[in-house]
This record gives sequence, structure tokens and C-alpha cells, in this order.
Amino acid sequence: GQALARTALRAGRQVVIANSRGPESLAPVVADLGTGVSAGTVGEAAAAEIVAIAVPWSSVPAAVSGLQWDGQPVIDATNAWNADLGGRTSSEIIADLVPGARLVKAANTLAADVLGADPHDAGGRRVIFLSGDDAPAKAAVVELFDAAGFFPIDLGALITGGRMQQLGGPLPSHNLVRLPPVR
Repeated sequence: GQALARTALRAGRQVVIANSRGPESLAPVVADLGTGVSAGTVGEAAAAEIVAIAVPWSSVPAAVSGLQWDGQPVIDATNAWNADLGGRTSSEIIADLVPGARLVKAANTLAADVLGADPHDAGGRRVIFLSGDDAPAKAAVVELFDAAGFFPIDLGALITGGRMQQLGGPLPSHNLVRLPPVR
């Protein structure tokens, strides 16, 4: 979650972070992240223009329970560690938990320290993968990551791309950098 907050700040966005323990518990995190970040309730964070779910897999149902989604893009940055998904992708399960949201799988294939760091490396831009079924939602997420300095790669539909991104797929933990063309 903090790595995604750093990414959004780098993109020039205002950030509201939340957890199950309440805004007061986040004071040290807000102080560390700095200007542009505030702590809010889970409902306040869920009302943002773009929302990110960045909690342990087992905590996802409780984290989104009772929230109302009004068509905003929701970034699924989760990883289903040691979970029986019943042949579904983790993002299909998340999509069922956030009806009314436009789900985009992203930001789960990089380690948090890499995701939160400056994505400009070796003269290039760190690659970040995303997938989803809603073109405008994906475009909003692409714009966020592009503005933050990443090189977004759209893997297509949520199920197909999500399967490549989730644990057990071919893309988790690959740290790729798109270098500029050689002239």
C-alpha cells in the first residue's frame, strides 16, 4: 500500500490511505510519505477517483465488505498466497467482491521496495503489467503509472492477463526495464 502511495505521489496525485484500525493509526505512515498524503476511513479511501486494494489476500473480503462502488477503477494489487482459487484467477474473485467497480489487475508483480522506488533505471523505465476488461479503467491506470515514470504494458483481458500476473503465472517477480531505443 505504501509503495502504491509513493507511486501515486510521483504521478502528482493526492493520496488517501486507510486501514482497518482507523486514520489515527496511520499518522507515522502519513508523516513518512509526506505532503500529498492523508489518512482517512476505509470509506473515504474507497471514494477516491482510483482505488487500490493492497492488503494480504486473507484480509481482502473484510477490507472491502460493505463498501459501495460507483464505477471507479479499482487496482487489484493482491497476491493469493497459498490459496485455493478453484480454477479461477485471483482477480475474478476480487471482481466478485467489488461489484460496481471497474477492476484492473496491476502492481502485484513487483516487490514493494521496487514498486515504491523511482522507476527510472539504467536510462529506461521500469515495466509494470496490467490487465482488465474495461478500457477506460485501464486507460486511467495506465495514465497513473505512466505519469509516475513506469512503462505500462497492457496484457489484455482480466482473466487472461490476470492469470499471467498472479502467483504461479509467468510474470510475478520479473523486474524488467524498457530501455530507450538505440540510435
